[in-house]
Amino acid sequence: MHFDGLLIGIATFLIIGLFHPIVVKVEYYWGTRCWWLFLLLGIAGIAVSLFLDSVLISAICGVFAFSSLWTIKELFEQKERVRKGWFPKNPKRK
Repeated sequence: MHFDGLLIGIATFLIIGLFHPIVVKVEYYWGTRCWWLFLLLGIAGIAVSLFLDSVLISAICGVFAFSSLWTIKELFEQKERVRKGWFPKNPKRK
C-alpha cells in the first residue's frame, strides 16, 4: 500500500485549517501591512519544494507555499469582512 496520497491529503487539510485562524489574527493585529511576509513564505516554499528529493515532503512544501500565497488574497478579503462587521475590528490599531 502507498500512503503518500493519504498523507498529502491530511497535511493539506491541516495546513489550510491552520491558515484560516492565522489570516484572522494577522488582520486583527497588523492589518494587511504584512502581506509581503506571506509572499516571501510562498516563494521560499516553492523554491524548497523544487529541490527536495522526497515527493511527499516536496508536495507538502508546495501546499504550504501556495497556501501562503493564497493567504495574501484572504488577508485583503478579511479586511473587507471586518469592514462589513462580520469580524471584530481591533480598536487599538489605527
